[in-house]
Amino acid sequence: QAQLVESGGGLVQAGGSLRLSCKGPPRAFMWYNTGWFRQAPGKEREFVAAISRSGPTTYADDSVKGRFTISSDNRKNTVYLQMNNLKPEDTAVYYCAAAQPGNPVRLPGSYDNWGQGTQVTVVS
Repeated sequence: QAQLVESGGGLVQAGGSLRLSCKGPPRAFMWYNTGWFRQAPGKEREFVAAISRSGPTTYADDSVKGRFTISSDNRKNTVYLQMNNLKPEDTAVYYCAAAQPGNPVRLPGSYDNWGQGTQVTVVS
């Protein structure tokens, strides 16, 4: 399995921005669809955004559309999640994950390879 490592989390004020990074082994994101999920305390893990292995197709949950953008850079073996206009309700541990193409990208069960997560805290 490809080892995924997230980074870029932190503490930010409401309205601020963060960019999360998910680094994988060489060419990993050329073979797998990649998703970002988040999990707040006491809540289930939920879908945030995903990008197809070929890059041009992206998906986002309605709660983040217009604020979060997922992108990939295959030269750097990295998938990014640019988060703008952050809100306190975005506070969670954010995970990136890789899935075989053809599986539903919005379902956590589609992903069999997860990073360790990075904490995002938004204060008002």
